[in-house]
Amino acid sequence: MGRLVVAVAASAAICASGAAHAESPRASVEGELDASLRDAVARAVGESDKPVANRFEARRRARDAGEDVIAVLRSEGYYAYDVEPDVGDGETPTPIIKVKPGPRFTIAEPQIDWLEPAPLPEVRQAGEAVMGLATGAPGRAVDVINAEGRIVAAVQKRGYADVASAPREVIVDHADRTVRPTYKIEAGDLVRLDGLKLLTEGRTDRPWLEHLAPWKPGEVYDPEDVGELERRLLDTGVYDSVTVSLAPKDQATSDGLRPILVSLADRKPRTVELGASYSTSEGVGADAKWTRYNIFGRADTVAALARASNIDSRLGGELTLPHWRRPQQTFKAGAGGYLNRTDAYDETGFGVRADIQRRFRKTSYITLGGSLDYSQTEEHNNLHVNSPDRNLFTAAGLAAGALDRSDDPLDPKRGWRLEVRAEPTYLFGDDSLPYLKVQSQGSAYFPFDARARTVVAGRLKAGVILGATVPQVPASRRFYAGGGGSVRGYAYQAIGPRSVDNTPQGGASVLETSVELRQKIGQHWGVVAFLDAGAVGTDEFPSGDNFSVGAGLGVRYDLGFGPIRADIAIPLDKRKGDPAFQIYLSIGQSF
Repeated sequence: MGRLVVAVAASAAICASGAAHAESPRASVEGELDASLRDAVARAVGESDKPVANRFEARRRARDAGEDVIAVLRSEGYYAYDVEPDVGDGETPTPIIKVKPGPRFTIAEPQIDWLEPAPLPEVRQAGEAVMGLATGAPGRAVDVINAEGRIVAAVQKRGYADVASAPREVIVDHADRTVRPTYKIEAGDLVRLDGLKLLTEGRTDRPWLEHLAPWKPGEVYDPEDVGELERRLLDTGVYDSVTVSLAPKDQATSDGLRPILVSLADRKPRTVELGASYSTSEGVGADAKWTRYNIFGRADTVAALARASNIDSRLGGELTLPHWRRPQQTFKAGAGGYLNRTDAYDETGFGVRADIQRRFRKTSYITLGGSLDYSQTEEHNNLHVNSPDRNLFTAAGLAAGALDRSDDPLDPKRGWRLEVRAEPTYLFGDDSLPYLKVQSQGSAYFPFDARARTVVAGRLKAGVILGATVPQVPASRRFYAGGGGSVRGYAYQAIGPRSVDNTPQGGASVLETSVELRQKIGQHWGVVAFLDAGAVGTDEFPSGDNFSVGAGLGVRYDLGFGPIRADIAIPLDKRKGDPAFQIYLSIGQSF
């Protein structure tokens, strides 16, 4: 009871303090203004939590606020304004601003004055094309300023790296109520590029660096090429910092070519990463990774990885060669042993793999590769009466692709994603069988407002195994559903056919769908309501009887680069062995 009294008293004190210091407009605005202009004026006037002490203070506030109102009117194209600061009558003096905006001035005859030496005619045309100021448009200051920025960018894009703008001339004509801007652009000389000039000594080979440049010596300068080289170097992940810039004029070669200056700060040669995890459905896990950077001077990484958990344990190594043979193309090769213990099967094996990934955007790619595994699988059911333990070699190809047109990899609010994956597989050993495993997943994001504080997200996944039945396919390569990345509310692999003793069997087809309503609350928090459904079938398409549905709620906390996710879900089609609920913790949205 004592704690309750203290809490109530503290809440009352906070409320009383908030009331005493409630903010109010710094001055009252009077006059006929349209809604958007009134909002802009109100933001400029601002608020104050200090009461007015006397008429002198009220008049000073009115004058200061009046200056802010004038700045807004001029920036919005209202130059024939009448702004009168005043003080209201009464015991409590009130700062007042009487505003008559007058007519809005419009743009007329915008021009570009090209200072000598003038750029090429096609460059001048490009600058005029992007100016974007139409005669008769509102004479807003921000539009006039932005037009100048677009002109400079267009000229620079076409090879004039040293382009600059001299002070512009803007005539405000009260006679015809127009704003006539004239931009004075000094383009400078056309710049052609040389190779790279490395400013730092590091572990990266110079010839490999030069093959990353998206231009050839003698080509016209394009700022996008310089930015692309910086992105390619940063994408490797082996540098603490990367700086790429055009050399100044005095560093041009005798042929007049300008080199690109590159400064690289190498990461420490070795790193060690440790991690741990726990989930109600998958138990305890621990991870360790040792990485060696840039052994071959090609921004390469060599890593040794180890994982121990209740379900998935493995030990292996991996080699990564970014920008292999050509930019935006990564070669990866790896090998290792693994031990998987699930409700459906136990599998012990060793495998090698290699693939080449061609990246088009940060998260869009095409991958081609292959793998070879030797494994011993013990299935926890009676499907294989004659050979419950299977010793197999598995040769599998890989063709995968992804298109990402969403706005954020960890917290998408608009756009869509599509992934497709095909694995032609050949088994030999105790059994001999070719088959094809295909799966695809798509997701879409629909914001309800311009700020995307309310978003509806949807996901659909489908997969099928062609050329083999469920008993013929090793248990570890069948389809399963259930868990945090699938249908929430159900345990890992819990959805789909089960044997008499309730052991998951897996299937030859899968279908999953999810719908989420995501609502942002305040600056960092958000809440989510979701509905997941999925089915695993023994034929090429799951039947309606196979579907299981889960529902739940979640909270999100935005870390700046992405949200922390905490979800709780319940199974709506609970079967024997299913838990009453499941809890999931992760980084990033569920899809």
